[in-house]
Amino acid sequence: MDNDTRPDSVGGLGQFLRTRRERLSPAEAGLPSAGRRRVPGLRRDEVAALAGVSLSYYSRLEQGRDLSPSVRVLEAMARVLRLGDEDKRELFRLARPAARRTKSPSRTERVRPHLRQLIESWTRTPAFIIGHAQDLLATNALADALYRDFAQHDNVLRMLFLDPAAKTFYRNAERAKRRAVADLQQTAASAPEDPRVLQLVGELSVRSSEFRSLWARQYTRVPPYEVKRMHHSAVGDLELRHEALSIRSAPGQQLVILQAEPGSPSADGLALLGSISAAEVPY
Repeated sequence: MDNDTRPDSVGGLGQFLRTRRERLSPAEAGLPSAGRRRVPGLRRDEVAALAGVSLSYYSRLEQGRDLSPSVRVLEAMARVLRLGDEDKRELFRLARPAARRTKSPSRTERVRPHLRQLIESWTRTPAFIIGHAQDLLATNALADALYRDFAQHDNVLRMLFLDPAAKTFYRNAERAKRRAVADLQQTAASAPEDPRVLQLVGELSVRSSEFRSLWARQYTRVPPYEVKRMHHSAVGDLELRHEALSIRSAPGQQLVILQAEPGSPSADGLALLGSISAAEVPY
């Protein structure tokens, strides 16, 4: 029988992945050293997180229970495991990805002009629009002022896990992080080959051990939105009702609104924040 056509993918692919991850040290994969380990090389959850796939999916690959990984997933595995050209060819030969899944075009997300105009007209309510990977696509002036303590306003997860400001801004940063990760897991489950999701998960997995730990968990649902308790450097403590509305004309996008109880100290704080922001705008 020709070696290139023998049915060796059940044991071959799983064994190949297992041996390659066991020979790769955390430092070589860009992860911080955690002292002595009971097993050599990387753990399954670390490979899964760095590749942007769920732990259960990666486990199925090693166990031979998923024999049609896409080219995009295989490319991510090759990158994480630091495979050379020869090993990469062997990985692809063992996996034999389905041809129908070889292409996964990137999404180009744009905010419709009337939605941008809508949130910009809200001068007393912070509002913004996020994309399927929680990238901030549009913000109004009060939202910009609310999050001014953060170095960048680019992605909800990057702000939560990579910006030191999150520790003092959110009164319950842990819950906000769990919710954001659960939301991203749902997106990844519905679009496992999405380039933006894979890139974001890979970046966060390398740069944040807390994200790796949360990503390794399996969330059955996204926790409900609630009142967010924040501390702003200019106006102090705020309690804002958080609402996220799906935009039917742009699947994957959400309109996020933060509202204060009328007549509350938080409403006064938002009004003061708006005044400060308006005074800072050059004429």
